[in-house]
Amino acid sequence: MAFDVEQVKADLIAWLKDWFEENGKGCNAVIGISGGKDSSVTAALCVAALGRDRVIGVLMPNGVQSDINDAKWLVSHLGIRHYIINIKDAFDAIVNGIFFAGMQFSHQARVNLPPRLRMSTLYAVSQSENGRVINTCNLSEDWVGYSTRYGDSVGDVCPLGKLTVTEVKELGLALGLPKELVYKVPSDGLSGKTDEDNLGFTYAVLDRYIRTGCIDDPETKALIDRKHKANLFKLELMKTYQYDGPIRAEQ
Repeated sequence: MAFDVEQVKADLIAWLKDWFEENGKGCNAVIGISGGKDSSVTAALCVAALGRDRVIGVLMPNGVQSDINDAKWLVSHLGIRHYIINIKDAFDAIVNGIFFAGMQFSHQARVNLPPRLRMSTLYAVSQSENGRVINTCNLSEDWVGYSTRYGDSVGDVCPLGKLTVTEVKELGLALGLPKELVYKVPSDGLSGKTDEDNLGFTYAVLDRYIRTGCIDDPETKALIDRKHKANLFKLELMKTYQYDGPIRAEQ
């Protein structure tokens, strides 16, 4: 089935309007802005659905962010209110606390800490500004677990969660975003590698596999399948032990 970007755009805008009517009438959309395609498209959708006066962008560098001008460009292009909140002091305090506790701070913990601090920051802004936190993840990244649990993987509502990277890019152009932001090569900002380098395959290959089941390289297929299976827990609710004890009846 062909991707009808104009229909999807209209449906998403209407869906966001309805969601806010039911779950936050009059509330603001609070979005972490990185300057990449996902946060840019999400912010543009919220502006189209709610108006620029109800969209708040939050830029959260960890010290010096080399590409922060892209994020500033995005909020200027959309004309939305924004805040810059540097998370470095919080990050350093936790790192130092772990060090002084005598614990070995793993590489993966260091990589995942900033996204979790950013999500805490977004909720602090949201609660202070009558807001709802908008998740910016897409289907392609969720499919292979390329997100941080309780970091960028969460939020109050997720507009792009069923769209692949390829489709998000089409949507960004349809929303009138600058091509430089839509086609910006995503990277983790830490390793000097692109997201595709870290994953071991391109989003184009992944998106084709997700939508059609077709893939040319058996090793790449196995890698994608392995990542998908291993990271499904990130998309599920926390498991709870089911105890069938008595529950007090409603009065």
